[in-house]
Amino acid sequence: MDVNSGSIHVADDLVYEIIPLVEELVSSGRKDAGVIRAALREKADLSCSDEALGEAVEEILELEATGQLFAPDLYENYVYDFKKRQTVVKALCLHIAHDCNLACRYCFAEEGEYHGRRALMSFEVGKKALDFLVANSGSRVNLEVDFFGGEPLMNWQVVKELVEYGRSLEVPNNKKFRFTLTTNGVLLNDEILEFANREMANIVLSIDGRREIHDFMRPFRGGQGSYDLIVPKFQKVAESRGQERYYVRGTFTRNNLDFSKDVLHLADLGFEQISVEPVVAGPEDDYAIREEDIPLLKEEYDILAAEMLKRRQEGRGFHFFHFMIDLEGGPCVAKRLSGCGSGTEYLAVTPWGDLYPCHQFVGNEKFLMGNVEEGIKRTDIRDEFKCCNVYAKEKCRKCFAKFYCSGGCAANSYNFHGNINDAYDVGCELERKRVECAIMLKVAEADAEQ
Repeated sequence: MDVNSGSIHVADDLVYEIIPLVEELVSSGRKDAGVIRAALREKADLSCSDEALGEAVEEILELEATGQLFAPDLYENYVYDFKKRQTVVKALCLHIAHDCNLACRYCFAEEGEYHGRRALMSFEVGKKALDFLVANSGSRVNLEVDFFGGEPLMNWQVVKELVEYGRSLEVPNNKKFRFTLTTNGVLLNDEILEFANREMANIVLSIDGRREIHDFMRPFRGGQGSYDLIVPKFQKVAESRGQERYYVRGTFTRNNLDFSKDVLHLADLGFEQISVEPVVAGPEDDYAIREEDIPLLKEEYDILAAEMLKRRQEGRGFHFFHFMIDLEGGPCVAKRLSGCGSGTEYLAVTPWGDLYPCHQFVGNEKFLMGNVEEGIKRTDIRDEFKCCNVYAKEKCRKCFAKFYCSGGCAANSYNFHGNINDAYDVGCELERKRVECAIMLKVAEADAEQ
């Protein structure tokens, strides 16, 4: 992969071996094929013929001339203007319920309490949140609102009222709301599903995979499992939405380092939109991913990618969120540089209307930015997040995956290093592996179409 152009090349062993050597020569000003060929003979122990070497060099230089190899970094200069950009709020995560009916062992929200008290968002607070979003969205038409928790279905009546209110704001303000719902499924029923299928652009369904894994990590407060209750409901959701506009989303921990089995279990249950990602937890937690687990987890991603390829060829394919990558267009420059937009374009709202950079910062008073009545009072926090990008992070600058992960999660950086401009190292290792697997699958698809 040529990082700056985003070009992907399938190369034989010879080309793969000499590309970095040719790059070094080209960067020093030598672009004559004959000169490069002679220099390569001196620099490397190549057993190929002069003809094969000449062909390889010509191909590499042709790609370099068309900007598909050794492309210059055009983004680093752009980032200075990027940091000065005017931001508008385009998305809110509404904490509709700081309460939950499960007791998930890895929950960063402490069973929905978020380091505070249990509470349900009132319609009045939610209404002010939507008014704040409209007022602070500038000329942007498409706005996003995620009903989050805790468990949002514990406050379902308010969810419905806020969707209705949001729809009433669309025409007068030239806005379009995209509502999403994240749920553990315990309270899901036909009435809720009918409303969600009509109004929710996406539904995220929380399930960790195999029964024994899910029930251990996501039990009720009394200790009993939730798998048997939610699986039939989730299957009904997936089918009712035509296997689109939903995700079953799981978390794997040190208790299931063989997580590919959980992904495939979900696929075998009939789900075609799947997201299962590593837990983020401190070393004091026995379920936390550790550095020594990384080699095994990389093997698991390889196993999963190979099996996905096999199933696609058999007509049993499914989508794995972390292998989905756009190699032809991809997100805009701003998205490539800064990711989710937390603290600037994306904010979280507590049940009493406080504003935080994202749901993972809720409860940390250092990051309390304001409230839905008065707006953003701590513009210094917003400005700090505005400057958070891949060039502000030393670990990202030379990483080949930087324009796909966009610097990773600011909350993870803060929780592990005390600032938002670092990176969560375990997460980085696994993200690079996921990008490798995603590229492999794209190349295999291209080959199959030829």
